[in-house]
Amino acid sequence: MIDRVAWLAERRSAVEAEYDAEAPTYDAHPYPAPLHAAFVDRLLARTTPGGRILDVPCGTGRYFEQVVASGRRIVGADQSSGMLDAARRRGLAEQLHHIGLQEMTFVDEFDAVMTIDAMENVPPEHWPRVVANLRRALRPTGHAYLTVEETDDDVDAIFERHTREGLPVVRGEVIEGDVAGYHYYPGRAQAITWLDEAGFAVIDEDYDQQDGWGYRHLLLRPR
Repeated sequence: MIDRVAWLAERRSAVEAEYDAEAPTYDAHPYPAPLHAAFVDRLLARTTPGGRILDVPCGTGRYFEQVVASGRRIVGADQSSGMLDAARRRGLAEQLHHIGLQEMTFVDEFDAVMTIDAMENVPPEHWPRVVANLRRALRPTGHAYLTVEETDDDVDAIFERHTREGLPVVRGEVIEGDVAGYHYYPGRAQAITWLDEAGFAVIDEDYDQQDGWGYRHLLLRPR
């Protein structure tokens, strides 16, 4: 039987390696994301000019210009060194940190935090730690924007298939070569439960459906 802890570590390494490899051309092939920029604007509107914003994981820094143009300061963090190199070339970040969501130790440092297109790579065992890290990074009056990816695929059938393959999966995990090796879809109810336990309240929400998948957009504040 495959050890789940070791398997998750291997999956995380696979995700990181794929993002490192894709970083130089990542921005050349954007996927549909109609609401992302709008929610970044909603987040920024709840911060004061000059406020300090954490984008984690920041990837190539896709939203850096939007933040800086609003008169706020941007700090980026990512576990992928390749993505950080691309973000660094933009020359817009006040700081860049080579660190993953699971390892963050920021405390009361930011007026806003945004975690976009990332939580689908976080396994269920790590969700509580990650959202607690995001909550701790915020100042008491701060806000957060987080996306939760959802899929139209039959997760029960996928779980049964992966189990037959001998993978130590839980329901909601999808292992495919074309999605960086690992995706986890907790569903809205479970995601909201973990956010609530971390001390977050949802103050705005929307959803955009694409072909076979979509993103739930959550604007949050500390309770």
